[in-house]
Amino acid sequence: MIKQAHDAYNLKDYKKAFTLYETLADNGDVTAQTSLAFMYQNAFGVEKNDERALHYYLLAAEQKQPYALFNLALLYSNGIGGVEHDQFKAYELYLEAAEREVPPAMYEVALMMERGLGCMQNYSESAFWYEEAAKRGHAEAFNNLGALYKEGHGVNKDYQRAFICFSRAAEKELAEGYYNLGLMYDQGMGVEEDHDIALDLCRKAAYAGHDKAKQIIADLQEDGKIVF
Repeated sequence: MIKQAHDAYNLKDYKKAFTLYETLADNGDVTAQTSLAFMYQNAFGVEKNDERALHYYLLAAEQKQPYALFNLALLYSNGIGGVEHDQFKAYELYLEAAEREVPPAMYEVALMMERGLGCMQNYSESAFWYEEAAKRGHAEAFNNLGALYKEGHGVNKDYQRAFICFSRAAEKELAEGYYNLGLMYDQGMGVEEDHDIALDLCRKAAYAGHDKAKQIIADLQEDGKIVF
């Protein structure tokens, strides 16, 4: 029945999916509980109800369902959905989800460790979790890992590794990845200096919404140095 529920959800038949998930959830299926909570949270096939969403997230999280842990962490991290803002609780839940191989949770744990939010700042552990998320294709994790290699925080400074990480982030069309890769080309760090490629990447970053890249392009246009 869980496959039927997932199929209905993927086909956007939310009412059918909701009915199936509800039946399964009330019989203790933790995956269904997590999906049902998400539907209540986002008003898919049912009226939005944060209290019910939290109820089912908590039930599934008690059984360590990975995405229930992650979604519950998001609630605590942002102080929404009927819970108080609590970075320490969020970190604890993200870490549990990360240990159960949820890539976005790995990224959030790394970010919190890098910044010392809800935990002690630890660059080397941050690098570890960024790498784990990056191995699973997480674009922002590639970018942030690249920044650690570039600055030598928690890892040995390594411009070539930074270049590779920024390249992977750019391949995934991440604005920050384009921008950071452009800086590497502009400054000849980990790669041969090439200002034309740097400018092209800056353009891509600007088009993708990167504010600093937008300003750089605007300034260059005003100075008459580039023409679109």
